Order: sequence, then C-alpha cells, then structure tokens
Amino acid sequence: MKCPICKHGETKPGLTTVTLERGGMAVVFRGVPGEVCDNCGETFHDEAVTAALLRQAEEAAAAGVEVDIRRFAAAA
Repeated sequence: MKCPICKHGETKPGLTTVTLERGGMAVVFRGVPGEVCDNCGETFHDEAVTAALLRQAEEAAAAGVEVDIRRFAAAA
C-alpha cells in the first residue's frame, strides 16, 4: 500500500522494534511484524499484533517490570 505518512513510499512486510512506555516502565519488543514503508520507515501493525503487544506490556507491568527488552511472541 502507499504510505499514508510520507505519501511517496510503498509498504512491505518486515520486522521492527517497538518501544512502549508508561509511568516509568519501558518495554522494548524486537522482531515485531508489520508493514514498513520503504521511503520513511514508518511501520503499521495489524490489530492482532497490536493486541498482542499491549497484552504482553500489561503482563510486564503487572509483574513490576521497570525496563525490559524481549523478542515479540505473536501467540503470547
């Protein structure tokens, strides 16, 4: 698809790093699948990936994590 951010690039499947921060906690997910713009690098994630990211971040927060770097697990 045409990138809605830069309006010049095309998005292609790829893996990215996503950092989520809240209230002094930071969780970094590596290897997150998404559509990545070949021009500006903006990444778009589908609903299932977004839900999994948020669920895993909530689990980390509940465990008292302050800083965590982890590999994304789609089925977690």
